[in-house]
Amino acid sequence: MILLGGLLSVKTIAFLTFCVFAIAAVGYLLGRITIKGVSLGTAGVFIVALVFGCFLYPQLSDQLLIGEETSYVSQALKIVENMGLVLFVTSVGFIAGPNFFSNLKKNFKSYVLLGLLIIVIAAVTCIGCIYFDTGVLGSTNKEEVKAMIVGLLSGSLTSTPAFSATKEAVGADLEGVVAVGHGIAYLFGVIGVVLFVQLVPKFSKANMADERAKIMVDKAASSKKEGKKKSLIDVDEFGFMALGLAIVLGIFIGGINYKNFSLTTTGGCLLVSLVLGHFGRIGKISLMPKEHTLKIMRELGLMLFLIGAGVAGGASFVQYFKAVYFIYGIIMTLVPMVIGYIFAKFVLKMPLLNNLGSITGGMTSTPALGTLIHVAGTEEVASAYAATYPIALVAIVLVSQLVIRFC
Repeated sequence: MILLGGLLSVKTIAFLTFCVFAIAAVGYLLGRITIKGVSLGTAGVFIVALVFGCFLYPQLSDQLLIGEETSYVSQALKIVENMGLVLFVTSVGFIAGPNFFSNLKKNFKSYVLLGLLIIVIAAVTCIGCIYFDTGVLGSTNKEEVKAMIVGLLSGSLTSTPAFSATKEAVGADLEGVVAVGHGIAYLFGVIGVVLFVQLVPKFSKANMADERAKIMVDKAASSKKEGKKKSLIDVDEFGFMALGLAIVLGIFIGGINYKNFSLTTTGGCLLVSLVLGHFGRIGKISLMPKEHTLKIMRELGLMLFLIGAGVAGGASFVQYFKAVYFIYGIIMTLVPMVIGYIFAKFVLKMPLLNNLGSITGGMTSTPALGTLIHVAGTEEVASAYAATYPIALVAIVLVSQLVIRFC
């Protein structure tokens, strides 16, 4: 019996490994398809994972798994999801860390205020959708509705950390509902912002050469800082020690609970990596992973998280899908984005490219940033994204938990 169980476990592991990389391969192929300059990118992986979970996973798992092996598969998917999560948010924190606190101090009125405004408006829109659904439409299961609509919120802002924080906040019974909501809204959450940053310059008939000139910055300080980094001692070639240290400390800090509120693994890893990324050293020892390591770990983490969450959520997709949820997702993408753009343009008087860069950060949309860099013809727009993104990321994680707990 023990031998049989061992064989089943090996077979299950092999099956899951095959599925994970098959989903990744097909998902990236789907994400590579470009129509008039618009592509899904890594979002293609999540869509394929949802489809797999909805139509293929139940049948294949029924044929392969026996008895308690089903729970092993569920646990394995959770490991894939959580491993991806910590790699993703920790890499993002390290990438943003060197400029985060200086931008926070220097540009609070513009970047930080805009990031907070977008998230607050998104939260208010989310709460309005919850009360509309339970009040006007008469939905009776409020906890399920909250889980679904806050999942829609994370999808409409394409926020992986908010997705994770919401799943943790609702508990195991409603995790699938959150995943379905995230999946329903994610597609337009990606495409909506990508289209927005392409269409606004065209509709406003902006002179891109003039707009690029407005956002050029002095690079002397950054060159000096880079020179100092080269004199530090690297513990390992790629910076895996620093990455591992941030993850361990982040999990510990995220696990601290005060009156039923915690930063969660997501917030803890993000906070620690921001701090380590800012200081970058202890004495002569470097605590900053290499740039190429961070980019690879960020993408790998996002891929694994979307696969683990997508497959698990796909099984519940048909059960919970309603057309009105897709409409809620569109509203939660468009309303904060449009209001944020208008506020930045007419109140903060931000140049167009700084405005759009901040919008991509406030909407936590990495695919839209890539599109904006192409449209703008300069990577300088990433500075506005980097200043706004961490603020929006932390805010949406906190807001998601607060809406679940107190709405």
